[in-house]
Amino acid sequence: MSVRGWSYRYVGPDDLRTLIRAGGEGQSMRSPADFDEWASSRPAEEFAEPFTFVVDAAGVLRLASRRSEHVVCAGGDAVLSAGEISFRAEPGRWAVDEISNQSTGYCPDISSWPSVAEALDRAGVARPSGFTHEVIFRRCPSCQQINIVREADFVCVFCNGILPQEWNVDGPGR
Repeated sequence: MSVRGWSYRYVGPDDLRTLIRAGGEGQSMRSPADFDEWASSRPAEEFAEPFTFVVDAAGVLRLASRRSEHVVCAGGDAVLSAGEISFRAEPGRWAVDEISNQSTGYCPDISSWPSVAEALDRAGVARPSGFTHEVIFRRCPSCQQINIVREADFVCVFCNGILPQEWNVDGPGR
């Protein structure tokens, strides 16, 4: 646990780590001015699809193009949350349109929302009260594969083993 919440290590494919470059991490949004500058420098068509986001260990929102890998956006570091986010312009402000914890590289639990909310508030972006699309990740205790739980069916799609109710994707020794 970190001061702000659980810290998630990268658990995705090792070959994606080779894409990490110094200075190539997502753009940090520490204030409303940072977000406004970032948003105003983007072409309008970029807002037609979601962006990749992470909340770094310091609680700062980082944004990158959707085609970016979460591990690259995070510079390879552990995160407090990760997923996809889209924005809409409202009179006098920006707002989150949709947001999920969809990151198969970090597999953050839905309980990571408070870290995301705090980072969005700091960036001056209006937000919903939680993820608009929640993804539930679990590691199968039998075959060790990572699963996305659909329709509350906690059964491994790889071996039919029972998946735990509590988040277990990463832990000591993994």
